[in-house]
Amino acid sequence: MKLATLRDGSRDGILIVVRKDGNGFTKATGIAKTMQLALDTWDESAPKLLALAADLEASRAVSEPLDVRHLHSPLPRAYEWVDGSAYIHHIVLVRKARGAEPPETLMTDPLVYQGGSGVFLGPTEDIPLVDESWGLDFEAEVCVVLGDTPQGTKKEDAHKYIRLFMLANDITLRNLIPPELAKGFGFFQSKPATAFSPFAVTPDELGDALRDGRVHLRLRSTLNGTLAGDPEAGPEMHFSFHDLIAHLARTRSYTAGTIVGSGTVSNVDSARGVSCLAERRTRETLEGGKPVTPFMKPNDRIEIEMLNAQGASIFGRIAQKVVARS
Repeated sequence: MKLATLRDGSRDGILIVVRKDGNGFTKATGIAKTMQLALDTWDESAPKLLALAADLEASRAVSEPLDVRHLHSPLPRAYEWVDGSAYIHHIVLVRKARGAEPPETLMTDPLVYQGGSGVFLGPTEDIPLVDESWGLDFEAEVCVVLGDTPQGTKKEDAHKYIRLFMLANDITLRNLIPPELAKGFGFFQSKPATAFSPFAVTPDELGDALRDGRVHLRLRSTLNGTLAGDPEAGPEMHFSFHDLIAHLARTRSYTAGTIVGSGTVSNVDSARGVSCLAERRTRETLEGGKPVTPFMKPNDRIEIEMLNAQGASIFGRIAQKVVARS
């Protein structure tokens, strides 16, 4: 089933069930007022939400037309937003861009950072940019939303705690990264608010594309109307979501509503394009000695979407415009 959060003037919006074609919805407030409450009571709420989704498809439930501009992020705020970097090719390229070596444990130990989770951008919400010199970049990712996940969860059990999948635009200010990392204390100012897809979907919506804790579909990024990339999200995801969850749970537990990101989807094959500008700029530097593509600027538009084998949009489309902000 597809779930989303409709803006209603409150901080957390209201939970809705979305028709499979993404064009209609019905309110789920009789089951759980918010997405977070549904996740907190998942064993009780999920069967009722599935039944409501079936009624919606069969026209047994009242369907209202859906305008994605009225949607929050599926979780307008979350207890935790933990982003991995599961695509080795991406790690190697972006570190080349800033003259850094990959870690010795590159192939054996996932990289993760904890992002801000108190404020997220909606799927069609503008990206504010105060200073172009900060180097604004998009990053197209796949994410999972967890249920309550105990410390010590093993890779083979991690699938039990995945409740939903969605997409992310993990916005990055590239030129703020090197001075922050030079302090030896990680990302902070270089990672502003993240945007997520209109819809969060249950694993069954992915069908046989979901294998081994990976989504085996292409993730499309379109910049100013031109395809930036459509890399395969599955085969080159070195650390699966199961690996990432086991890594995170080594020393602590996680509460329902925690979001875990895959990191920027990336393929070695340059024909598949890019899911961020940093990769394109690095390739340009390696080929011609300097980057040619500028980072994002006001009025630029980024769209991120994933289609199933039938060409239908699974998560809806992240569609954002960069706006100057003083």
